[in-house]
Amino acid sequence: MSDDGVLAINESLWVPRTELAYRATRSGGPGGQHVNTSSTRVELVWDVDASPSLSDEQRARIREKLANRISGEGTLLLAASEHRSQHQNKEAVTERFVELVRQALVVPKKRRKTRPSAASREERLRAKKHRSEVKRSRRTLED
Repeated sequence: MSDDGVLAINESLWVPRTELAYRATRSGGPGGQHVNTSSTRVELVWDVDASPSLSDEQRARIREKLANRISGEGTLLLAASEHRSQHQNKEAVTERFVELVRQALVVPKKRRKTRPSAASREERLRAKKHRSEVKRSRRTLED
């Protein structure tokens, strides 16, 4: 996933850990006395607009795909609180960040229009003729 201070998102994007800001807060929900005193929830903040690691094309794609997760100021905010340890939550939110950005940068393949084959057109017409015959045979003959 990373080496010394750099996160490998994909082969064309490497994000230095210095661009990521971590903040520890108290987790909500049940958990007894321990949860009320320890700040184990970790939030990751990444400024998409100010990131020098991104090309304009990558920035546009991320802003489009993650629009509902990026604030008006252009920052991406992720949080993890599933573990009891701050360190584990930091690793979890970092992995989630890498996967989220990797997915956002995937360029979908262009759809190529296809035409029905000659056999499928023939089969369709044959089925229509058959259906027509069935309905015609049900008609009452008027003299």
